[in-house]
Amino acid sequence: MNDLSPAHAVVPSPLTEAAPIPAMRGWRRADGRLGIRNYVAVAYLVECAHHVATRIVQPLQDDGVHLIGFPGCYPSEYAFRMMARFCTHPNVGAVLLVSLGCEEFRRSALRDLIAASGRPVDLLVIQQAGGTRATIEAGRRWVAAQHQALAVAPTEPVALADLVVATECGGSDGFSGVSANPAIGRAVDLVIEAGGTALFEETCELLGCEDHMAGRAMTPALGRAITDSVRKADAYYRALGHGSFGGGNIAGGLSTIEEKSIGAYAKSGSKPITGLLKPGVQPPAPGLYLMSEVSDGPVRYGIPNINDTQTVTEMVACGAHLVLFSTGRGSVVGQAVAPVIKIASNTETYMRLAEDMDIDAGGILNGHSDIDTVGRAILASIARTAAGLPTKSEALGHQEFVLAYKTFAPLGPDCLPVRG
Repeated sequence: MNDLSPAHAVVPSPLTEAAPIPAMRGWRRADGRLGIRNYVAVAYLVECAHHVATRIVQPLQDDGVHLIGFPGCYPSEYAFRMMARFCTHPNVGAVLLVSLGCEEFRRSALRDLIAASGRPVDLLVIQQAGGTRATIEAGRRWVAAQHQALAVAPTEPVALADLVVATECGGSDGFSGVSANPAIGRAVDLVIEAGGTALFEETCELLGCEDHMAGRAMTPALGRAITDSVRKADAYYRALGHGSFGGGNIAGGLSTIEEKSIGAYAKSGSKPITGLLKPGVQPPAPGLYLMSEVSDGPVRYGIPNINDTQTVTEMVACGAHLVLFSTGRGSVVGQAVAPVIKIASNTETYMRLAEDMDIDAGGILNGHSDIDTVGRAILASIARTAAGLPTKSEALGHQEFVLAYKTFAPLGPDCLPVRG
């Protein structure tokens, strides 16, 4: 268990401190991908099974057994695809599915898909297993056995070219777009130069940036698809009557959605955009990808991108091994399957939330550092995380996971012009 007492508070270190970086290592999966974590995932398939799944996880929740799930009872192809991607994510080594029994989730199909991926999997149906206590006891026995087996699984070297890195903003302030986000963009460039893959999203916060992104697209057709995705987000938010710009942003010094958009765009770096994804679609080749997170069709289920945790979840479903998360006001969330690296836009937030922040980008504001230096510090943090060292959110036990109803059509042929 983690000791979070003040005596064990994490003291921030300056960027200039040169700490040795251990070698990156991971676990090879049957599909060829390498994972940088080897979690047992316990997945509930309806909200009615949430409590039982939570109790199964509790004894080992700080030691690599993590909870994911979908709360809905009504069938959803989107939710099935997302759960399939998580249960076969490279950071997951074994899966326990927990069903109530009368929900419409295709539990047997999901179990068979996981088994075909080479992972140990079991399915417990509460209505058939004898109820709450019996299911918890059976689940804990299975999870403990798998956890013990995964602990001795062999690893092999990991390179930056093996990684998929996601980027996210949360609790943005007036400094995010000039410090943390450009530094993340620099780190993204370095990952891609090393042969790796990076994802960015927030099409509802990229309003006005669509022509710039289209100009970086690998093909004109991809550029048009990117422009259409931003226009779709704009239309969706107009129909809802609100956008992704709130009082917390204003209190933090942002004045307009356009100003926020420029900051969101800065996280993408400078490399060509290789393709356009939707949640749960894996990049077919290395490079830089934009993920369109807004539902297709008319406004139906949920509200896109009001919850940073859901859009992070969707990028992780695309195969992201870890997440670079910039914050100005201070966000403390993590993720259930992918480590989250927090980059504070200003030193005041970094110092006030020292236990939660990994990198201080505030030196860019006062001239004590620059975008390239902080970008390389972020790259070093990526390497340490891929070597197995916990991020701040991991050390604090953050394992957030949000999955709600959405609807997506298949990608068009212009969205992925580069194939592996």
